[in-house]
Amino acid sequence: MSSRYPAPITLTRTRIGWIGIGVMGGAMASRLIAAGYSLSVYARTPSKATSLLSLGATLAHSAADLAASCDIIFTMIGHPSDVQTLILDTLIPAITPGTVIVDHTSSHPALARRIHLSALESRCHSVDAPVSGGDVGARSGKLAIFAGGDADVVQWLKPLFDVLGQATYMGSAGKGQSCKIANQITVGGNLVGLSEGLVFAEKAGLDKVKFLAAVSGGAAGSAAMELFGKRMIDRDFRPGGFAEYMVKDLGMGVDVVLEEEEAAAVVVLPGAALSKQLFSGMVANGDGKYGTQGVITVIERINGVNHD
Repeated sequence: MSSRYPAPITLTRTRIGWIGIGVMGGAMASRLIAAGYSLSVYARTPSKATSLLSLGATLAHSAADLAASCDIIFTMIGHPSDVQTLILDTLIPAITPGTVIVDHTSSHPALARRIHLSALESRCHSVDAPVSGGDVGARSGKLAIFAGGDADVVQWLKPLFDVLGQATYMGSAGKGQSCKIANQITVGGNLVGLSEGLVFAEKAGLDKVKFLAAVSGGAAGSAAMELFGKRMIDRDFRPGGFAEYMVKDLGMGVDVVLEEEEAAAVVVLPGAALSKQLFSGMVANGDGKYGTQGVITVIERINGVNHD
């Protein structure tokens, strides 16, 4: 481990900063506090940090103040444009040598590579580490974490990642984000298939609860079914991840030219393109802040099924 890194991670000495305390970020930060780590948080709306402050977190006056006082900074925000403004324009100019930035936001691989290079120029390090598992995984510490960057930095972060879930090192900077896009392509297709299966079952006069129980042990069973099947039946569309973010993630797979080391290629993804259209339908219907399981409402509308 380079001498520029902070000392080995410990409960008492490692200074951790967290920015992004929504449904996912707030639960993840809470787990680190519960594990005994000291967190400084920044929120543009300080009242949103009340629950974390009650657990023992401290409130930073600005993102720059947080950056200047922490060994590790976690970010979990919205869109690539937000990531660029926060990390490239605010955090990196303020951090001290040796600081490690861990971005859990689902963002663009090319932006992750830019952040990595910018951090190195400031004698710091960055890891792109988007996650999968929704609000349930965030609360239970069972997130899948896709890590890109320097392998030794990812290994150094293992004590913290282990509190949040299971981290897998995917390769150089940007590879974590590429893995998350591939994950969302897979999840989006599963959610659309699950929605269509439930709507068909209802139209066929089946008990939907029995339908799920019957098929979950066969080839149709999946984590998506386990996490979202009952929520769909119960009309529970509270977000673990926003539908509008699924549109963003699928768009990065469908609409973007991949630019890897020495080649550029467009990947043809007809299923992902259809999934993006259906999740875009949710946004057009005013349901972009629903959880992704709400895509069933689009399939229901197409089929004249009304549960209002």
